[in-house]
Amino acid sequence: MLADLLRASARGADLRGGAQLHGALTKLGFGSDTMLGNNLVDMYAKCGRLDAAGQVFDGMPERNVVSWTALMVGFLQQGRAGECLRLFGEMRRVSEAPPNEFTLSATLKACGVVGDMGAGVRVHGACVRMGFEGHGVVANSLVLVYSKGGRIGDARRVFDGAAAFRDLVTWNAMISGYAHAGQGRDSLLVFREMQRRGDEGCQPDEFTFASLLKACSGLGAAREGTQAHAAMVTRGVSTASSVIVAGALLDVYVKCQCLPAAMQVFDRLERKNAIQWTTVIVGHAQEGQVKEALELFRRFWSSGVRADGHVLSSIVGVFADFALVEQGRQVHCYTVKNPTGMDVSVSNSIVDMYHKCGLTDEAERRFRETPMRNVVSWTAMINGLGKHGHGREAIDMFEEMRAEGVEPDEVAYLALLSACSHSGLVDECRRYFSVIRQDRRLRPRAEHYACMVDLLGRAGELAEARDLVATMPMAPTVGVWQTLLSACRVHKDVSLAREAGEALLAMDGDNPANYVMLSNIFAEAGEWHEHQQVRDAMRRRGLRKQGGCSWVEVGKEAHFFYGGGDATHPRAADIRRVLRGMESRMRERLGYSAGSSAHAAALHDVDEESRAEGLRAHSERLAVGLWLLHHGERHDGDGGKEEEEEGGRREVIRVYKNLRVCGDCHEFFKGLSRVVGRAMVVRDANRFHRFQDGACSCRDYW
Repeated sequence: MLADLLRASARGADLRGGAQLHGALTKLGFGSDTMLGNNLVDMYAKCGRLDAAGQVFDGMPERNVVSWTALMVGFLQQGRAGECLRLFGEMRRVSEAPPNEFTLSATLKACGVVGDMGAGVRVHGACVRMGFEGHGVVANSLVLVYSKGGRIGDARRVFDGAAAFRDLVTWNAMISGYAHAGQGRDSLLVFREMQRRGDEGCQPDEFTFASLLKACSGLGAAREGTQAHAAMVTRGVSTASSVIVAGALLDVYVKCQCLPAAMQVFDRLERKNAIQWTTVIVGHAQEGQVKEALELFRRFWSSGVRADGHVLSSIVGVFADFALVEQGRQVHCYTVKNPTGMDVSVSNSIVDMYHKCGLTDEAERRFRETPMRNVVSWTAMINGLGKHGHGREAIDMFEEMRAEGVEPDEVAYLALLSACSHSGLVDECRRYFSVIRQDRRLRPRAEHYACMVDLLGRAGELAEARDLVATMPMAPTVGVWQTLLSACRVHKDVSLAREAGEALLAMDGDNPANYVMLSNIFAEAGEWHEHQQVRDAMRRRGLRKQGGCSWVEVGKEAHFFYGGGDATHPRAADIRRVLRGMESRMRERLGYSAGSSAHAAALHDVDEESRAEGLRAHSERLAVGLWLLHHGERHDGDGGKEEEEEGGRREVIRVYKNLRVCGDCHEFFKGLSRVVGRAMVVRDANRFHRFQDGACSCRDYW
């Protein structure tokens, strides 16, 4: 009866009642009873009082396997898996009681939590020797530990060998294991096998559906995700009652670009957590729906939901990608006011955001204010300076990092090589690349070689670049071939472009950007037959060139433009008029002619006015046109009223594009910066371009 009362206290986590029973047992002289002692250990552990559980355990004159297992399970359930493993080792050393299936199950779970696969394999060996491998609880734990350790083949072998003992936990472990291993198809197959068996004791629960949805998300399988959602409804599994299912369902709809369905799920949630808010914010931003993402962010801000560093870093990162200065500052303000504070990961994201917004001084200020800088902090600064063409400053930052005792890793060296490459610092880049290859602590990656190929391409050393690709210790990646092909475009090396293009299309034949780059090289060289062949191959595969999108902030509001003659903006006609006016002024002062650059060669069979009108419809040019329209058309280098930033500096025109800026727009911006007498910063997919006095910081290589 006393044991039953203690078990009831344990089940209800009734610490007060259990402690009173403990006192009564002591007074009645039952303090040395092993069975009651085991129940006391279990009760205190389940009530979260591991100190009291340990005191009872240490005071027991005799302990059996249940005593050890109860305390081990208590440590495991309270998140102290390391203590669970320590206790198992102590049990094997000092106790004559052999472990049972529950002891081994708890130990295996602890191995999975701490990620100690070696210990997991040794415990598995003990299970085999003691004849427990086929027991349900042990099999479940083995599947879990092998799945978490990435040994999915071993997990499957245990699963197949436990056919007679499988329960819902076993099925869930295997479905989850495949989903976490990125093998979504196998996860779906196991679920279907479970359904075919139709065992009443193995009906899917919320954990089954959460893993199943994760598998669908990884596959981008919208149809299967919708079917899983319908099955959930049939089974009575509600997103309102299960946080993990709600999060998994949101994730699958967002990953499958089903934003309306995602928002239906999201809007029905009575209590939304920070991760769910982040999922829909990031989902809208990744689909280019930045206005909607910003509105969701404002709703999130006003909701009062607290966010941790991981969530804040994700939100900052998505707005950094869109480089919206005003909105970026709003996000920064939110992170400062957030109760969780500015941890180093959030600070690093803020630094990266300001760099991507083109505000290098602000980025460095925030970097210097970060109290506990790590290698990621320094790398963010080095990378940002490099993207802006400040190679020397990036080197200084790298050396300062080393002087402060922070050891650079492969990513830091990659940022440094990229910075040297963007600034054409040949000798410096060669020196640091040599360091990477000689330092045994570092492993050069294909990306490091791509930086060297880019550098050699800038220097016109295409033969050396080709030799480097041929002698790489690893197979050249898509990025390496793209870099080499880009160098061929700049230096008009059609022969090498054929070789690089063939290799690139063989590896990455579903990327339309590769076909566009190769066909443009042939067009610029007048190789119209090969140009048409590449375009035909692209059409046969059903590929279309990715649409250009550019945006600019005007009046603290972001305006988006899309290529191909976007006429959706309410002032589209006025923007075209301003652009025509600027072209006229550039013709008079600079002899500019729209479409005269080699980059417009693909329009060889189009008359001059149509060519000019087509180039005028490019998204980056429309964005600049709106800025000029908003700030007045009379700004020029000879005078005229100028709007000023703080400190009397002229306001910089800032435009952002999702793709590489086109060659003719690049020429247009160079001339425009001279005619209007102010600097322009254009961030494209490759780097930042700072146009000033008719020149660009990229030195016409990008």
